[in-house]
Amino acid sequence: MPSEFKMEYHPRSARATLYQMFDEFSITQEMQHAPVDKEPWRPFRSRGDFEFSEIALNKSQINALLELISRIAQGQAQITLKNETDLSRAWDNAAAELTPFSKHEVPVIYKRKEQEFEVHTRPVWDWALDLLDNPLLAPHFVWDACRVYKHNGTDFEHFFNEPWTGDQWWDIQSSLPPDVENTVPFCFILYADKSKLSSHGTIKGYPVVVRCANLPVDIRNGEGFGGGRVVGWLPIVSDDAAEEGKLGYTMLKRIVWHESFFKLLEHVAQHSKTGYSHKGYNGIPRWLFPVILILSADYEEQCMMSLIHGRSGKCPCPVCLVPLAELHNLSKSYPIRTVEEAQEALRIYGCSKAEGEQILKVLGLRPVASVFWLILRSSPDDALSLDRLHSLHAGLWKHLLEELKKILASLGRDAQEAFEKSIANFPRWRHLTHFESVINITFTDGNKYQDLSKQTLYPALNILTHRASPVGHQLLRVISSYLQLDSWIGLDLHTERTLAAIDTELLVFDAELKAYITCAEESEVEKLKLDWNFPKTHLWKHVVRDIRLKGVARNYSTRPNEKLHGPLKDTYHHRTNGKDIAKQILRIDHHKFTLKLLRERVNTLDEHCRLQALGDGGLDEDIDVPVAFNGHVKLGSPVPPLDILGVESHGQTDRAFQSFRQKFSEFINNALPTYGHQLTSWVTFPGDFKIHEHRYLKVNYELAVDWRQNTDHLWCNPKFHGRPRFDHALIQLTAEKTAFVQLIFMFRCHISNLGPFEFALVQPYTARVGPHRTDSTFKLTRVKAVPRSSSIFVPLKSFIRGAVLVPDSEHQDEYFIVDHIDGDMFLRMKHI
Repeated sequence: MPSEFKMEYHPRSARATLYQMFDEFSITQEMQHAPVDKEPWRPFRSRGDFEFSEIALNKSQINALLELISRIAQGQAQITLKNETDLSRAWDNAAAELTPFSKHEVPVIYKRKEQEFEVHTRPVWDWALDLLDNPLLAPHFVWDACRVYKHNGTDFEHFFNEPWTGDQWWDIQSSLPPDVENTVPFCFILYADKSKLSSHGTIKGYPVVVRCANLPVDIRNGEGFGGGRVVGWLPIVSDDAAEEGKLGYTMLKRIVWHESFFKLLEHVAQHSKTGYSHKGYNGIPRWLFPVILILSADYEEQCMMSLIHGRSGKCPCPVCLVPLAELHNLSKSYPIRTVEEAQEALRIYGCSKAEGEQILKVLGLRPVASVFWLILRSSPDDALSLDRLHSLHAGLWKHLLEELKKILASLGRDAQEAFEKSIANFPRWRHLTHFESVINITFTDGNKYQDLSKQTLYPALNILTHRASPVGHQLLRVISSYLQLDSWIGLDLHTERTLAAIDTELLVFDAELKAYITCAEESEVEKLKLDWNFPKTHLWKHVVRDIRLKGVARNYSTRPNEKLHGPLKDTYHHRTNGKDIAKQILRIDHHKFTLKLLRERVNTLDEHCRLQALGDGGLDEDIDVPVAFNGHVKLGSPVPPLDILGVESHGQTDRAFQSFRQKFSEFINNALPTYGHQLTSWVTFPGDFKIHEHRYLKVNYELAVDWRQNTDHLWCNPKFHGRPRFDHALIQLTAEKTAFVQLIFMFRCHISNLGPFEFALVQPYTARVGPHRTDSTFKLTRVKAVPRSSSIFVPLKSFIRGAVLVPDSEHQDEYFIVDHIDGDMFLRMKHI
């Protein structure tokens, strides 16, 4: 059998092309185990002291505190701390192991007067060395660029996921000094954004967060020691009504930003030229060359990083030279910005201000030198990346939603109420925000906008018909294309085919948006948006380039970084006295980060002790892979058993249960032989045959996107949090055919001489559906339920995954598949 995966490593790595089967892919080669620290809680005097310090950082962990008290009472733990001073001193002692923050004064001349601005930094390179010195992280670092392929049955297909699978990493490694052995890039991901600390927004912070692109995404975007870290606190130039808007004051803000950022990157800039010799945990020496691979930021911060004018400039895109008037036109492409072009413009400005200003104006640039120019192989034009959270979900989609609200309002209260009712009745789904109302509510959370985008199209379909509202109908076409693009872009793995699909759909969106602008100009609906020349309409034009250069969109998402703002706000409110807040917040953040390091060491010791307790025989088993249950499904939430006749009595109110015993008997006798069970006689069930109902099902399945395991949680409960919830699922109906079904009843039973079984009574959505123009227009998948009385039994092992189906209010028993619920369902619907 041919290998399924092929990995071509960069020639500088001196590694041969690797071929692997599916069960071998992405498994790290055998590596040395890091030494186990027998007292990993040091410098705390006892494990009890350390665990108490963790709890003291989070007042909500009452259960953990009670557990610790119980262990102390049983003599299993000891606390030597006497008071808060002891605890604070212990925190400081532990924090000394890692690089602390330091304060710097940045002098800047403004109006011929020197002003000083305070910046707090933990140098980025020092943070990198803290990571490199961690034996628990060391085996996970990836150094060499790699081109990865999967066999599609005909040929190997190239795909992109992690940053080192992108072309940028490959090109950077190619540019490193050829006369030095084992030269590799150390790639940083940087994020910065202002944060409102106080409730009224008068007190703000300006944290800088760093992540290491050489670590896998689950570690890099996780919350452990290898995840994101606050490494800087930038100064905020105070608002001055008399100065705001003046060129000099605008320049001052940018100079302060870049001069302050240099304090973070000073050593990085130096080592980008000379390299840094480092010997890994396995004894292999490498020359590390630091690179800023990714800049993760919202549009406003990207303008600061790239030094463009922003929305007011002639070229408002931080990546290319698209004119302001062409931002809405996705069918045209413009030259990508380059460092050399910007540096030359600034050189001319230094020689002739008038001539330089004209060139800079055409480029939409400020006359300021970028801090990123000091770092070799770190072009900000390549590092800046699409951020779905701000550009799409809280950006472009927010504008589309506002248009939708205006059009619904123009149709009157009945249309608004019908839309709100459908939104409120949208099926519940794990990790999907449920909305009771939308029209008169605004959000500040981009995650809520993303969830709402997945739910809005379906309730509006039968309201904004072409006859009822031509402009509303055209807006839905725009929204449909937006959803297609967002789903394609959000995939965690991309191939040439998916990238081609993005390019194709961008042109569809371009055409639909232009058609909407024309409709809006002719419409009587008031205040519709006619000018779509703003950056967030344009920014996803570069997403295919981003993916080819740096891997998939989650590599440069601001979502993991935005999460860090919450703890900083909590620290400000609960742990500071309102004075010198940066110093206090960063000191506590440093304590927390140190405790993460100690916690990982303690967990490693606990795991080591657990393995030792298993004995030598246990070590040979695959104990590193947790097995939650046998097979890929597991029942939960049991209720008291019923006789089979008791279950059948539900048929008095629900036709699905009519003749339950007879249907079940026929199913068992006809179906079990097809599953490999030999029946010597017809199986019958007495009236007191026990049925054990369950109302919850966990389903593990392989993602169609990147072949990782995922889990869906399905409910079949007449009173789930006070209301009925009967989820839908995709099942393998026959060897060749899949089908969508709705759960009616899940149960297990024990059949004499055959053993235990797990089944579900379901309503199949396999009835014939006639053609609907709406479906092709909006790329919808429609199914139709068979009559309730035609319910069938299926084995639980036939379940593939959960699904979300939305009823079509105009056609009885017909439903739309919500394919945008996640990337897996989106791809499955493309292939079904």
